[in-house]
Amino acid sequence: MSTPVHITEQSFEREVLNTALPVLVDFWAAWCGPCRMIAPIVEDLAREYEGRLKVGKVDVDENPDLASRYGVQSIPTLLVFVGGQPFTRIVGYAPKAELKRAVDTALSAARSHTPVGAD
Repeated sequence: MSTPVHITEQSFEREVLNTALPVLVDFWAAWCGPCRMIAPIVEDLAREYEGRLKVGKVDVDENPDLASRYGVQSIPTLLVFVGGQPFTRIVGYAPKAELKRAVDTALSAARSHTPVGAD
């Protein structure tokens, strides 16, 4: 999956909570300038981490309850989920190196908490 997945209230459980891979979720809106600035970085991460990380995008205007459930009060907010739980939160624009550090930390945590033989 080399491009971010469009995630909605209806697909969140399947795409984020019930998946074996860590998931980077970008909470964004079309009118948000910093969201548009970070979008190409999020797309790059989807390509670079293909097979190791799922990347998704949640439009907060279309999914306000989902944003509220995860305490998203400012956008962009990026949450990295490991094992269906929020692991890391980045609020506002962040450079690619910072996002990669957050993802790499989450991937390490996911590896260390995965039972032997688990998918």
